[in-house]
Amino acid sequence: QLQLVESGGGLVQPGGSLRLSCAASGFNLDYYVIGWFRQAPGKEREGVSCISRSGADITYANSVIGRFTSSKDNSKNTVTLQMEGLKSEDTAVYYCAAGAGNTCHFDSLAYNYWGQGTQVTVSS
Repeated sequence: QLQLVESGGGLVQPGGSLRLSCAASGFNLDYYVIGWFRQAPGKEREGVSCISRSGADITYANSVIGRFTSSKDNSKNTVTLQMEGLKSEDTAVYYCAAGAGNTCHFDSLAYNYWGQGTQVTVSS
């Protein structure tokens, strides 16, 4: 069974940190572009970061540059999203996704596999 499973979400105060993980099973992340997306209540899903298939290109949404760091561990077939300096506007359900191709992009329709999502709530 091909699936992605996110973990690491939770409640954190403004300025705090969280580390999200995304574990793949049934397929090898080496062959996919990996994206992190989020969706806040009443808003459209938006791209947060993506890692190219080679891992050489990592792209971030402007709203998270300097605060979020994405990485891929091929040996563990996992992807992580380290989030620092969290703000209330970062509150959302966060999803990891895997898509075909080589280059980074935030076109959610082009991603084939999605995790179930993990809730991140930033509140005092």
